[in-house]
Parts: sequence; structure tokens; C-alpha cells
Amino acid sequence: MHLYNAWLPPPVAEETKREKEAFTGIVKSVKDSYNPDDPESVYATLKYVSIIDLFVKAKSELSVEDVSAIVEIGLEVFQISKNKLHAQVRWGNILVKLLNKYRKKLFLKVQWRPLYDILIQTHFTRNTGPEGWRLRQRHFETITSLVRSCRRFFPPGSAFEIWSEFRSLMENPWHNASFEGAGFVRLFLPTNSENQDFFQHEWFRTCLDHWSSIPNCQFWNSQWASVTARVIKSYYFIDWESFLPDLFNIYLNMFEVPVANGGGSYPFSVDVPRNTRFLFANRTVTPSKAVAKSIVYLLKPGGSAQTHLEKLVNLLEQYYHPSNGGRWTYSLERFLFHLVNTFQKRLQLEQLRKDVSEQSELFLAQSDRVSFVKAVLKLIDRGQYSKNDHLSETVAATTSVLSYMEPYLVLPFLTSRFHMALETMTATHQLKSALTSIAFAGRSLLFTSSSELSVNSTSVSGPDSFADLLMISLSNALLGMDANDPPKTLASMQLMGSLFSSMSTLDDNMNEASLIPSFCFSEWLDEFLCRLFSLLQHLEPSSVLQCCCRGEGINSPASSGTFLVEDGPYYFCMLEILLARLSDSLYKQALKKISKFVTSNILPGAIAEVGLLCCACVHSNPQEAVLQLIKPILESALSSLESTPTTGFGSRATSNASSSSKEKSTLSPALETAIGYQLKVLSVAISYAGPALLRYREQFKEVILSAFDSTSWKVNGAGDHILRSLLGSLVHYYPIDQYKCVLRHSSAASLEEWIDTKDFSLDKPGITPTWHVPNEEEINFANELLKLHFEFALDDLLTICQSKIHSDPGDEKDHLKVTLLRVDSSLQGVLSCLPDFRPSSNNEMVKEPGCAPFLIAGATGSCVGTSELRQKAADIIHETCKYLLREKSDDSILFLLVIRIMDALGNYGSSEYEEWSNHRQAWKLESTAIVEPPINFIVSSHSKGKKRPRWALIDKAYMHNTWRSSQSSYHLFRLSGNVIPPDHVTLLMDDLINLSLHAYETVRGLAAKCILKMIKRWPSTISNFVITLAENLRNPNSPENAVLGSCAILSSQTVLKRLTTDTKALSSFLLGILFSSHHESLKAQKAITELFVKYNIYFAGVSRSIFQAPGNQADGTAFADLVAEISSMSFGSTNLHWRYNLMANRVLLLLAMASRNDPSVPTKVLSEIAGHFLKNLKSQLPQTRILAISALNTLLKESPYKLSAENCFNGNGDLQGETKSSLEGALSTIFQEEGFFSETLNSLSNVHIISDADAASSRGHYGSSSLQSFADKSITRFYFDFSASWPRTPSWISLFGSDTFYSNFARIFKRLIQECGMPVLLALKNAIEEFVDAKERSKQCVAAEAFAGVLHSDVFGVSEAWDSWMKVQLQNIVLAPSVESIPEWAASIRYAVTGKGKSGTRAPLLRSKVIDCLMQPLPQTVTTSVVAKRYTFLSAVLIEVSPPRMPELEIQVHYKLLEELLSNMSHSSAQVRESIGVTLSVICSNLRICQSFGNDHLHEGGASSTTDVRVAGFWGQYLVKRASELVTNIQNISASEEIATEKISQNGTSADHSQDDVKWMETLFHFVISSLKSGRSSVLLDVIVELLYPVISLQETSNKDLSNLAKAAFELLKWRVYGEPYLQKTVSVILSLAKDPNWRTRSATLTFLRSFMYRHTFILSNINMQQVWQTVEKLLTDNQVREHAAAVLAGLMKGGDENLVEDFRQRAYGQANDVLKKRKQRNKVSAMSVASIHGCILALAACVLSVPYDMPSWLPEHVTLLARFVSEQSPLKSTVTKAIAEFRRTHADTWNVQKDLFTEEQLEVLADTSSSSSYFA
Repeated sequence: MHLYNAWLPPPVAEETKREKEAFTGIVKSVKDSYNPDDPESVYATLKYVSIIDLFVKAKSELSVEDVSAIVEIGLEVFQISKNKLHAQVRWGNILVKLLNKYRKKLFLKVQWRPLYDILIQTHFTRNTGPEGWRLRQRHFETITSLVRSCRRFFPPGSAFEIWSEFRSLMENPWHNASFEGAGFVRLFLPTNSENQDFFQHEWFRTCLDHWSSIPNCQFWNSQWASVTARVIKSYYFIDWESFLPDLFNIYLNMFEVPVANGGGSYPFSVDVPRNTRFLFANRTVTPSKAVAKSIVYLLKPGGSAQTHLEKLVNLLEQYYHPSNGGRWTYSLERFLFHLVNTFQKRLQLEQLRKDVSEQSELFLAQSDRVSFVKAVLKLIDRGQYSKNDHLSETVAATTSVLSYMEPYLVLPFLTSRFHMALETMTATHQLKSALTSIAFAGRSLLFTSSSELSVNSTSVSGPDSFADLLMISLSNALLGMDANDPPKTLASMQLMGSLFSSMSTLDDNMNEASLIPSFCFSEWLDEFLCRLFSLLQHLEPSSVLQCCCRGEGINSPASSGTFLVEDGPYYFCMLEILLARLSDSLYKQALKKISKFVTSNILPGAIAEVGLLCCACVHSNPQEAVLQLIKPILESALSSLESTPTTGFGSRATSNASSSSKEKSTLSPALETAIGYQLKVLSVAISYAGPALLRYREQFKEVILSAFDSTSWKVNGAGDHILRSLLGSLVHYYPIDQYKCVLRHSSAASLEEWIDTKDFSLDKPGITPTWHVPNEEEINFANELLKLHFEFALDDLLTICQSKIHSDPGDEKDHLKVTLLRVDSSLQGVLSCLPDFRPSSNNEMVKEPGCAPFLIAGATGSCVGTSELRQKAADIIHETCKYLLREKSDDSILFLLVIRIMDALGNYGSSEYEEWSNHRQAWKLESTAIVEPPINFIVSSHSKGKKRPRWALIDKAYMHNTWRSSQSSYHLFRLSGNVIPPDHVTLLMDDLINLSLHAYETVRGLAAKCILKMIKRWPSTISNFVITLAENLRNPNSPENAVLGSCAILSSQTVLKRLTTDTKALSSFLLGILFSSHHESLKAQKAITELFVKYNIYFAGVSRSIFQAPGNQADGTAFADLVAEISSMSFGSTNLHWRYNLMANRVLLLLAMASRNDPSVPTKVLSEIAGHFLKNLKSQLPQTRILAISALNTLLKESPYKLSAENCFNGNGDLQGETKSSLEGALSTIFQEEGFFSETLNSLSNVHIISDADAASSRGHYGSSSLQSFADKSITRFYFDFSASWPRTPSWISLFGSDTFYSNFARIFKRLIQECGMPVLLALKNAIEEFVDAKERSKQCVAAEAFAGVLHSDVFGVSEAWDSWMKVQLQNIVLAPSVESIPEWAASIRYAVTGKGKSGTRAPLLRSKVIDCLMQPLPQTVTTSVVAKRYTFLSAVLIEVSPPRMPELEIQVHYKLLEELLSNMSHSSAQVRESIGVTLSVICSNLRICQSFGNDHLHEGGASSTTDVRVAGFWGQYLVKRASELVTNIQNISASEEIATEKISQNGTSADHSQDDVKWMETLFHFVISSLKSGRSSVLLDVIVELLYPVISLQETSNKDLSNLAKAAFELLKWRVYGEPYLQKTVSVILSLAKDPNWRTRSATLTFLRSFMYRHTFILSNINMQQVWQTVEKLLTDNQVREHAAAVLAGLMKGGDENLVEDFRQRAYGQANDVLKKRKQRNKVSAMSVASIHGCILALAACVLSVPYDMPSWLPEHVTLLARFVSEQSPLKSTVTKAIAEFRRTHADTWNVQKDLFTEEQLEVLADTSSSSSYFA
């Protein structure tokens, strides 16, 4: 049994035993209602889903057989309900819950293939259904989480099948299918024990190869990181050591942080299509969780992962420092959190399996723990006082977890940081963080100090310091309570709550075992109360205008709410704990003070706070506190009320009310405030007093009567609070001794033992909470109160409404108000203790009254009153409502009260539900301060789950009971056949529907909220309401408020879901919306539009019953009629507002799509609809056109004329007769009209709005957004076209410009041709020819789209058409001189050659012909822009080719083009050079991939292929060789130009020749930039590495264009990681560049080195490291770049190899020391050059600056030695002063502490360097 159920109130706990059999009954009902042969029976099972969910949430004990039966039915239902997304979402969610909860107990086998098929069919095909995107999104979330839950049940062999299925998608890394492939592998690949044979060493190597094939792509990284993390965690038998350097290098580079003044994010990230990103959820940040998980599970005793982790920490720690925050802070904070969290989980598993497991030699030993904690402490140290709240909170939480693992490492660190925060003057925010971290680690501090005490150790540093720390922090917490600093106050309260939760009692006796020796609690308590009282006196309410307008009575008791109550539960919890743990004498001392304070002060600003203080006193000792606190307040309130004027409304109102005096006497404001304050404090204080109140029953009755009798509405409101509170405290169940300590810790008696919910025993005495169960006397008192203020008040209401007893309307209103208030507060007090309505008589459940239906147990308290009382109330309130609508329709306060009463009457249990959900929000903030992690090495007690204090668990059990009571009867009537709500509920519902159309917005809103709760419980009532509300929309005379109210209810999800199954409601809903265009108010129109958009978003299909019309007509007339009515509307009348025209069209499309697969719908209907949309393409309304496009894209599906892969070789004559599309007839008549297509193209061209602003925006946002508002946009198109978005390959080429090519338009023309064959082509031909020559760019766009569709259509006869007219057209397009439409035509050609099939491997029919046409050489006379255009077109074609499977023909084209390009690299036009560079990068990378698959595909060519391969090898060497020759030429020219610019004119030839070299080089740089930007560099690395030399050498030349290109390439190369075979080569290139004679090159090389060393930290060999160090060290004495070299060295020391660093530091110190000694001897000065002295100083400075925030033991000497050089000459002196200033700046925060590490003499030397005085000295 779950702890929360075991701890329920005794009467409820007894009931829970029946839940097991109730669940068995439900399982049986589900089986009965589901019939595998009838897919529609799925809908019948849905009502059980929420009931199964009920049992899961109630944590009931269920038998595993039942659960596994439900899971099996569920999976079957899930798989059978294809296209019923709503059903799949409901079943999927409950299956996920059950599978996760019972995962260890179930033994199932689940096949992966059906799940994959559903996923593909719903989300990855072009044939997506009509469902709205919200439903689609939820469906996707559901099915992916279902796959994740089922992964562990996949049978053996699945991993192999899954990998082989998806691996083929990843063959071509430059196609979007590879992203999908990676997403599927991540989603499906199981890592359970059944599949462990699949995961071997080689497989992991393949994984890493795939991972590196797409560099710098966050989406790609997160997919692979996640897969590898799961494998690393599950399979310890793979030897990971060989992979560590590669893995850690990947992890380091995944954190996008700024290295060496670089940017903090990838300069070129590969673009992943939007829907892939959306589907495979990837928040575009570093996958910190996966990285942390992998690292933790890679650690093992004796492995090298630990040293790798330390290195990683060294490199990342600087980014945790408060001054280095940025967009990377979030991912680093998550990394720290998951690192500690996963480590704790791993330790916990190992502790639990210690004795049984066979792999215990892999378990972490104590030494491994220590080294891990040390590493993480570095990050914690940096981030502790971060300005980012998330980070500082995470740091405090992780410190707390670590302190249970290694207290002697963590706690001293914590102590020193706390003292530092206390001493700081400048950074006051540190104190809050420091208090929080002590609060979180409070328990481990107590444990450590108590375990030390018991050992009785004499060491001064250990226990004393921890006990002292507790003492200091407790006293500082008192100082922290400050009304002007809320965060600090709350942190202080949290600290006290945390410490006192662990201590068993707070007492003053000074025995040995006390936790904090020499700490006097009574003094502390006095001081605490003093501070608390002054805090309460200075509080300011958070909003001064406390809802005066709505009247106090309507607000909750905590209406004053200052930050103590609003911002978290710390205040109240802390008081409860403190007062409950005090010893008797201390409690009395406190109570006396509190009583004095409360009775002598009136603080209207702190009602809730003072009330809670009293409440805490009462809760911990009701008898004492009622006497000392409640009695005095009650008496003073009574005496104040006695002398006030009364109305007599509070008691039985009869004759005397009518003769009430005309002149009303009012209360003085001061008295009113005082009485209100006392009553409200009283109402909060008595919440948990229970039986202790009985001896004051008369006084309470008196006080409530007088309050309701008062003339002041505020006092009436306070009376309402008291009545409510009093009833609750009498009849409800609540825990009594919640905060007392009953269980002491076994190893430390002064601490309380905390409890773990997963692992507890019921037999420990006294551990279960004591509940307040009302006794007879209390129930009698409650019934008496109900009689007075509920029954009598109801009678009063009836009297007022039936016989008008008031002549004065003001009096009447006041009387009504007070009476309604009394009814309301009685209902709010007893909640669901007043029995619910009896179900109406025609429900079959009631036949045998003996056995009431039962699902789960739950009750708020003991039963009072009867259900007749509730019925009487419903009748009277119904009357009152009618009276009010008739007489007082403009009085909102009365209506609000009435609605609240109706809510309490009709929605049984909903107040409890609200209380539970509010409370749940508060507990989401559950603080680490009251959680003890499952592993505790301080007292070596390890548990299965987290431990929490008993009071917190009782609190959760109490809330669990509240939730149960709200649900216990909610679903009961769902189970019976015909669910009709009780008659009284129907009355209330009718009233509420009227009120929800009221003229006042507040009334409408509250009524709608209330009615929606009711119809959710009684769904059968929905359709009648829909019909009446839709009528309001259609009716031309409805006022605005009626329309707004109707829309508010209709747009709720409850109603929209119902429309799916209810035919009648659906048609009236749709027609209601479509016929509402006559409403003139803007508000009404906006509401209608929003309602329609919402309907679209949540659209879940329509019920099948709409197609089977009543009266056995099988022709589906009802449906056809609806369609006809709508289509006449959307078409016939031209005077309709365009938005309504649009809506009608949209509805038509939804209906057409929903009915597409239904056999009973006549095809005539569908073909008419399709024809209708085809005509709409030339509509006058732009939005309607766009909608028509998205409609045709989904409706044209059958494509009978398309040549499928098999049919290409059969004769194509015979096929034409066999199949015909059902839509063809209707469509062909339309498009064969004269001039149809040219008109269509013309109107489509108007959608292309080409503006300058638009040129910058991305594609696919139809035209400019100025045309459409948001609501219109969402009507016009589906939010996602889920179908595979085009282009299917990443776009990066800037040449293509931003095109306005809409692939959707192209797709229509393609589909139309496939649907109706050649006639379309003939009809299109003239239109296309006319538009290709048009001048306007927008017409060219449309021509490009239509042409692309034609070329890609693959229908019969398209080849003939190509020969007859298309080829000529394409040649004309290439030769046309116009420039501006190049982007559209490039996109058009790219579309035409796009590969078919999922991973784009099948070539379309005309691809080779298009390529041949483009490959034809141009005539000599064309302009350069045409040359560039041709290359652009060619690169567009080659991007779409699928390189792994290129046919021989395409390979030859590649080589032919390659030769042409290489001979043209020095072309005179810059534009052409750029396009040559881009095309070159595409060709070379395609050939490379083709060769890597070459063994299979290049054999066919025989001899020719061998020559090809040789050419392929040759181009790379040629480029590299030529480049290195030209570098020297260009550098020489630059040098000579600098010397003499005027001589060139005499000898023109050499200059020209040199210009060619520069141009060749520019083309080469374009090649480098393009291959890096496109992500294709991974196959070209060998060439790119060699080209580092020209790129770095030509950073600064006299030719600006060349240098700018070189700089662009340089920025990209800095981010690239050069993997294994090329690393050696890269290092040697860099080292040779560092020795280059040109100083600019040396400087650029140093810049490059900083990023290069960081990016390759883990994979560089030691020899390479040493070579780099030596080279940079030599540059310290270089004449030009020595300062730069020093900066690089400081960076290298940060994460470099320890031995190298140590060695360098000692050498630098030694050399500098020698120089100083020689200086003192004065005579040898002249022998040393300035450069060599400067080198020594720079080396020292580098050492000092390499540790910006720490103070290692060697640093004081180094700084002091550096300071001694301050008297040198100019360049040396400035180096020294700069370095020392920087040292001061970075150590300023912690200088107070670090100062002590210096000797007096050293401090003096340092002081001398600063000219100005400073407080560091």
C-alpha cells in the first residue's frame, strides 16, 4: 500500500481496500465494450480512460494481472484506431502512465514496427488527415512517449532490425532524411538486456563516424548524444577506454562558449527543417543531460575518465563565474545539475546492489567519489554567487547532495564561503545565496556535528566549526528578517524551517547531547519573536487596492497577502515547525508573548500573517492556545460589535426588517477596520482548532449573527470568513499532531528520523498521523449552524423573492446580499460534506439501493445535512435567479454571489479540486531543504528513495485525501448506460446558460467557467446547448453580449471534442458560424473568428454516423446536403465578406478530407469540391487563393498517370485505359476552358509580393505579412504542412538569394498533371510560354513554379513534351539576360531534379535531360551574369543529386564539369568566381562520398572508372600545390606594392598576371568557405587542412577583397575540429606558419592557435602539445608578436597538460629571478636585449593571468616578483602595470580572504605598483 493511502483518515483508509475489486470490474467493462472487429467501438472505450487514470492517480493497490490485461487491450486499441487521433491520444497517455509505473512488474513483448507505422502514417506522409495541429502535436507527443515506454519491452533482435531500417536513411548526410533517420534511431533503439548482443565495439565506432559526418549541428548532436548516453549507461561490458578522448572532445565542443574573444555560437549551423526540429523535440541548446549521463557512467575505478572529467572542468569552470555569464549559462547550469543528479543515482543503485551484483568490481570506490566531488566543487565554487538565479539555486542544491557523500570536503568549503558572504560589503545578494545553501545543507551539517560529538573528538577544526556555523547562521537568520528585502527574509525563514525540521526538540537544558552546545534557545526565541513582531508591523500589503470594487465578502481569507504568504510556503511552515518542536516551558513563554502582541495590535496590512501565526499556535496545542489567544480576541470582537448599529438581516428577518429606519447609521471607518481585522484573524486562527472550540459555541454563534447583522459590508464579509472557517474546523478531516517529532534517528537521538515513501513499514508505533475525526458534539454544532445560516437564509430568500417585503430597493439589495452571503459561506464551509444530489430516477444504477457504485474512496469530512437540503437550495436559488433577472438585472454583485452558490451546489467536489490544484502549485516549489537524498554516507543509511520529514509527507497525504474527496463520486455515473443529470442540476444549468449571456463581462465569465465544469461531468447535455448557442450566432437580433458569451462556451475543448461524435450539433455549429456575418460589432466578429480558428486547431475529424444518413438512405444525403449548403455559400454569393467566404471554404476542405476514405460518400461530392477549389485559384480574394492551394495539395492524391518505378519499362500505351482518377472528369472540364491557366497564373502571381523587406525574410511565409492578420493566417493554412517540406537538402548558398519560390504552388501543378495526364500539359503550355517572357518578377515566379511542377511530374508523354518545347524553354531561360529572377529559376530547377522516394535516391525522369541541357557550352558572346547563372543552376542540380548512388552518367558529368571549373578559376568576374567556388565544393564533396561507397557502384564502368578515380585523386593535389605556389607570388606582389605603387603602369603584363593569381586564390577561398558552411567539409578535410596555409598567410594583403575572403574563411576554420588522420598534418602546417618570416602571418597563427588548442584538448598527442608550447615560447622574444604570444600562453596554461605547465612556470620564475639579480649587479645590463627581458616579464605575466580567480600557493611569489619590475623602461613597465591591474580586478571579490596568503613584505611591494591609493592595500 502506498504511504499516502495508508495515512488517509481512518474512515477513508478503511474504504480503500475495496478499490482492487472495483478496478477488476472496470477491466471487465472495458473488455465488454471493445469489439476487435468493429473499429468504431474504440469510441465506446474512451469513457473508461479517465477512470483508469483515476486509479493510477489515487495510487491504489491494483493486481498486476489486471494492469497487464488493460495494457494489452490498450495497445491493441491503439493500433486498431488508425486515423482516430483523439482516441489514440487518450489511450496512449494512459498506457504511458501504466507502463512507466508498473515497468518492473510487467512481462510483455511489444513489437516496434506497428508503432513506427502509425508514426509514419500520421506524421511523415504527404497524406496527412484533416486534424488540427494541436491534436496532431499532442498525438506526436503521445506516440513518442509511448515508444519510449515500450522500448524496454522490445523483443530480442529488434535493435538489429531498427538499426538496419534507419541506417540506410543516413547514407547521404546532406539530405533531410538523415536527420529523420537519426531522430528515429534515438527514439526507437532499445537498450534493454534482450538486445545487448547487438551493441559491440565496432557498432559504437560506426556511431561516432556518423556523428562526425555533420559538424556543428545542434539537432544532430543532441540525437547522437542521447543514443550514446543510453548505450553507455546500459552496457558496462564494452571497453570504453579507447573512445574516451574522442567522446570528451565532442562533449567539450558541444558547449557553445566563446573561446579567445570568439563568438559564443556556431558561425554556421546546419539548417534542420522546421517540422523535423519540431517532431524530434530538440530544444536548441546543448544536450547537457546526455553529456552528464555519459560522463558519470564512463567513470570506473582505475579508468582515465576521471582525469578527462577534471580537464573538462578546468576548461569550462571559467564560464560559471558571475562575470562570464551569457547565453551559454543555461546549458552549463543544466550540466552541473545533471552531473550531480546522475552521480547520486549511480551511487544509489550501487549501494542497493552491493551484495548481489556480479559487476561489483566496476562500482565506484571511496577514492573515486572523492575525486569526482573535488572536480564538481570547482564548478560550484565559481557559480555559487552567480547573478543568474537558476545557477545559484542549482549550486545550492548540488552542494547539499554532495555534502551527504563527502561531508569533510564539502562542508568546510561551505563554511568558508558563508563567512566570506558575511564579511562582504559590496555584494549584498551573496547573503541570500549563502543562507539558502546553509538551509539546503542544514541536515548534513547537523548529522556531521552530531556524529563528531558522539566520537567525542578533540579536534578543534571539525565539530566546533560546524556547530558554530549553525549558531552563526541561526543568529544571522534573525538579522535577515527584514520587511524591505523579501528574498532575504524568505531565505532566512527557509533556513530556520530546514534546521528545526531535523531537530527533534528545541530545549534549553544543557546536556551533553544537545546539538548546538552553549546555545541558549530561550534567548534566541525572545529575540526571534521581537524581530517577527516588528517585521509584521512594517509589512505593506502587495496591492493596496484590495478589490474594493468587488466587496470584501467575495475574497478569500488571505486577502491581505504580503510576500510572506504570496511567495512560497516558508513562513507558515517555519512557524508550525518551530512552535510544535518547542519544549513545554518554551512554548508557554512564546504563547504569552504572541497573545500579548495579537491582543494589543491591529494590523490590517498583515491579516493573513497574524492569522497564520495564531493558527500555528493553535495547531500545536489547541487547549492552551484557545484559552490564551482565541478567547481574548473573541471577547474583544463581541464587545466591539455590541455597540454597533444593526440591520437585523443576520437573524430571522421578518416584520422588523420592513420598518427599518430610513436614516442608516454607519460604522466609523476605524471601528469597521478593527472589527474586520479581529474577525478575519480569528477565522484563520481557528482553522485547526476542532473540539477545543466547543466550549465557546455560544460566543461564536453570537459573533457570527452580529457580524451578519452589521450595517457594514466589510464586517458582513468577515462574518462569512468566520462561519466558513468554523464549519470547516468542526466537520473536516485534518491531521492534528502533524509537526510534532515522534521518531528519533537511530544514530543521532537529537535528530528526527525522516521517512522514505518507497520503503516504509506500517508497524512502527505512533508514526501514522492522528486525524481530527469529528465527534458527535461537533456534528450537532455544525448542523445547528447550518440550520441557522443555510436553511433559514434560504427561507428568507424565498420570502424576499415571493412577497416583496422591502419598499426601499436599496434595503432589498442589502438584504439579498447578506442572505446570499450566508448561504454561500455555509456551502463553502461544509464543501462536499453536504451529500450530493441523488441521480434522477431513470438511471438504471439505482435499482438496487443496497449496493451503491464504487470507484475510489475519499471524503472531506463527516457527513452533515442531507441531500434534500441541497435539493431545496437548488430550487430556491433557481427562483432567486429568475427574480433577479427580472428585477435587478444590472446588479453584478448579486449575480456573482448566485453563480458561486450554483457552483457549490452543482459541481460537487470542485472546490476541493481547486484547493488541491492550488496547493500542488505551491509544492512544485518543494525545496531541497527538506529532502534527504537516498544515499547518506555520513551515517551510512541508504534508502530506496528520497527521505522527507514526516510533516511534509502528512501534508501530502492530506492533499491526497482532498483530491480523492473531489474525485470519489465524480465519475460514478459515467458507468451507467444513459447518463442524465439529476433534475436539479438541469435547472441550474439552464440558469447558468442564461447568465453566461449576461451583459456584464464578469458575470458572463464566471457563469461560463461554472457551466463548463458541469457539462464536462454530464456530456449528454452538450448537444442541446450547442444548438441553442449556435442559434444565437445565426440570429440577426442577438445582442453583442449574447454572441460573446456563446463564443466563450463554444470555444471550450469540452464542446469541441463533443462535435466529433455528435452529428446534429456539428451541423448547427458550422452553419451557426458561417451565417453570422450580419453581426456588426468588432468584438463579436473577433470572437467568431477566434472561435473558428480554435475549431480548426482542435479539429479531430467527424463522426462516421454523419455519412450514414437516417432513414436507411445509403447515399449519404445528409452529408451531401450540408456540403451543398456550404458550397453554395462559399461560392454563389459574391456579396459575402471575404473572411466568411474563407471560412466556408475551409469547412468544405475539412469535410472533404474527413470523408475522403469513407465508402458511403458519393465520389461526385468530392470531385465537385476539388473542382470548386481549382476554380478558386483564380479567385479575386488573395486569401481564398492561398487556401485553394493548400486544399488542392491535399485533395489531389490518386495520380494514375504517374510512371511508377516498375512501369518505366513497360509500353506506356496500355496503362492509360485502365485507371482513371475519380476527380478527372470534374477537373478536366474546368481547366479546358479558354484561357483558364493564364488567368490562374495571373491571379497567383499577385500572391508573390516582392518587397525589399521581404527579400530578407525566410521562405514559405506567403508574401508579406501585411496582407493578413494572425487570425486570418491561421485560417488560411495549416500551421504545419507536415508533409515532407521542400527543399529536402539543406540550403546554405547565398547565391540563390532569397527566392519567393513556393514549392506548394509547384506541387499543385505537378499533382494536377499526375491526376489528369497530358491534357493539363497542353493547356499549361501556352500560359507558361507567355509568362516566362514576362517583365514582372512576380509573373516569372509563377512561371518558375508551374515549370518546376511540369518537369517533376514524371507522367506518360512528358519526355516527348520535353523534346518538343520544354528544352527550348529551358535554354531560353538560361540565356535570358535578366538577373533579378535568378533565385526563383534556380529553385525551380532544383525542384525539377529533386530525387524521389524517402531519402531522395530515385532520379526523376527528366533529371538527366535537364543536366545535359545545362551542360551545353554557352555561346561566346553572353554576359558574365549569364555565365554565373549557369553555374548557379548547375550547383542547384548537383545539390539534389544523391551521391552515394550516382549512376555512371552522372559521375561522368561531374568529372566533365570539374575540368571546366578548374580551367576557369581565374575568371574576370567576381560573381562568376563565387559561383565557381560553390559549384566546385559541391562537385568535389559528391565525388568523395561516391568513392567512399565506390566499391559497389563504380565497377560497371570498367576502364573508364579507373581513370576517373585517378582524376579524383588529382584535383586535390592540384589545388594544394597551385595554392602554395601562388601564396608566395601574391605576398611578393603585396610587398612590392607597398614599396612602389607607381611603377606598375610601366609594365602592365606582370600586374595582369599577378591579378590572375589573386582571382584564382579568391575562387579557392570561396571553395573553402562554401564547403565549411554547407557542412560538407567532413569529406574534404584532407584538402582543407592543406589550405590552412594560404588562408592564414593572406589575412593582410594589399588586395582588400582577397583579405576579406581569407578572414571569413579563417573565422569558419577556427570552429572546425580536425579529426584523427588529419590532426598531425594540421599541427605541422600551423607550426611552419608560426615560423613564417612575415610577422602578420605569425600573429594570425597565434590567434588561430588559441581556438585550435581548446577545440582539440583531448585528442592532441603529448608530442604535439610540446611542439606547440616550444614554438609559442620562442615567440615570447619575437620583436613583433611577443605580447600576443604571452596572451596565448596564458590561455594554454588554463587547460593544458599539468607537467608542461608546471615546468614552464618554474622556468619563467627562475629566469625572471636571474634577470633581477643581474640587474642588481648593474654591470651586465648592456648584455641583455630589451626583447629578452620583456620575454621573461611576459612569461611571468602569463603565469599570473592564467589563474584569474584562484590563489594557488605559488601565485603570491610570482605576482610579487612581477611587481618588482615596475621600475623598468616604457614597454616593459606598461606590461607589468597592466598585468597587476588585471590581477587586482579579478581577485577583488575574494581579496579579504586571499590577502592572508601574502607576507607583509609582499603586500608592500604590491602596494608600490599602484600609483593611486586603494583599499586593497
